[in-house]
Amino acid sequence: MVEGVNRTKKHVKPSRRNPQGGQLVMELPIDASNVLLYCSTCRRGRRIGRRYAADGSKERYCKKCGNGLGKISKPRETYANKA
Repeated sequence: MVEGVNRTKKHVKPSRRNPQGGQLVMELPIDASNVLLYCSTCRRGRRIGRRYAADGSKERYCKKCGNGLGKISKPRETYANKA
């Protein structure tokens, strides 16, 4: 749930619980695919990508500036850069 993003009005009949009736403003959840991760370098929500780091672990990164946004998986030898 994100406050103030997906609001809707529900029309309710008068009842014991709501004697006046009328319109009730409700907040509904939004789909996870519509949420952007926050990039601390760009200071706003950005699209992300996934890449392998030098130690072979998978990490998220900002598509705009290339800043790393955290590890996703454990290091794997197969994907590690061997220099």
